[in-house]
Amino acid sequence: MAESKMVHSPIVTYVSVLSLLTLCPPFVILLWYTMVHADGSLSETLGYLRLHGLQGLINIWPKPTAIAWKIIASYAAFEALLQIFLPGKRVEGPISPAGNKPVYKANGVAAYAVTLITYLSLWWFGIFNPAIVYDHLGEIYSALIFGSFIFCIFLYIKGHVAPSSTDSGSCGNIIIDFYWGMELYPRIGKDFDIKVFTNCRFGMMSWAVLAVTYCIKQCADTTLISCPPADTYRVKNVADWLGRPNVHTYEANGSVADSMLVSTILMLVYVSKFFWWEDGYWNTMDIAHDRAGFYICWGCLVWVPSVYTSPGMYLVNHPVNLGAQLAVYILIAGILCTYINYDCDRQRKEFRRTNGKCLVWGKAPSKIQAAYTTTTGETKTSLLLTSGWWGLSRHFHYVPEILAAFLWTLPALFNHFLPYFYVVFLTILLFDRAKRDDDRCRSKYGKYWKLYCEKVPYRIVPGIY
Repeated sequence: MAESKMVHSPIVTYVSVLSLLTLCPPFVILLWYTMVHADGSLSETLGYLRLHGLQGLINIWPKPTAIAWKIIASYAAFEALLQIFLPGKRVEGPISPAGNKPVYKANGVAAYAVTLITYLSLWWFGIFNPAIVYDHLGEIYSALIFGSFIFCIFLYIKGHVAPSSTDSGSCGNIIIDFYWGMELYPRIGKDFDIKVFTNCRFGMMSWAVLAVTYCIKQCADTTLISCPPADTYRVKNVADWLGRPNVHTYEANGSVADSMLVSTILMLVYVSKFFWWEDGYWNTMDIAHDRAGFYICWGCLVWVPSVYTSPGMYLVNHPVNLGAQLAVYILIAGILCTYINYDCDRQRKEFRRTNGKCLVWGKAPSKIQAAYTTTTGETKTSLLLTSGWWGLSRHFHYVPEILAAFLWTLPALFNHFLPYFYVVFLTILLFDRAKRDDDRCRSKYGKYWKLYCEKVPYRIVPGIY
């Protein structure tokens, strides 16, 4: 395990892991605070922290409240029940390194539809106001940070004492084990897959739910207020700060700005694509290769609801009038990027499903038959697609994904950098993932991977990288 995980040098791995474990939680709070209470200005938040130091961060950090825990528990329980009880076809995942073949129930589309219909119905009939979620967002993130950390400790202990399959084990380092995870396919009972829940039903579903929430908040709110600029900081605590005269005030007009509509539609199109293709996601690195630890599970439980939704969070207080023409251009370009991203995955999935007996862009596919050996010593073969989208570069599907993220952030325009943090983060994440995937495949396929790289020389961007 240790060898497969440490694709970087040990010192880089340890420094990176410790940095992420310690810096990601406060960053989530600072991101929320800056978007909601500091006018989206990173300089204002940094100015406050320079003035007040660690105590400033403590003042900013909201305490988890009863209502935050109730919202999280209700949402998590609802999604878990949908995962368990909604019908779905039986789908087999890829053969694992230990020779196991996980089985899933593909009911993600149904869960997605039920979730959004239920959420919107609760709002429409006056049973629950989604604006409450936004109003308690900081408390929710705070509760998720601590609750998800405890959940990762549970996963670490479970991996030691009650692993769900032979695809588990320790590298001998408690920090690395906690960060990367102990188990590849942890389950509760026989059928409740933990990674499907954390990655898909909690994380990705929350993206759609919060995107809708931000739209409703912008429409329903009466006064949207941001904090004073950095030069007015003469406060002892956040309560004093929030009580000071405000510099920026946005009066709601009972409607949603076209910038928010475009951003929300594009995010919902992307999440809809994800659930339509969910059984394909179960073949990706996240599920089939990365174990269930802080990196994947805490990330999906906390990082996705906060960072991935941040462009919409910013737009709540910063409505922009794009105009019909620009809005339509961004919308069409964003939908096209999401479609290309989907078609890349669909093309590879169909190629694998038919064992290469299909058409790719109207022609018989170009492929390499690669042999490899499992950890149990069994010899297997895989087909590597070298035409279509997958002939342009080895990870071309990351290009439209990054562009789609840029396009649903673009309605925020360029007054502040922070709304684009997700685009920067996603680019770094996917470039690193491409490297890790290439390293893993080089180790797995050996000479066949070398041949594959000769046929498809570019890693992500055709002709450049």
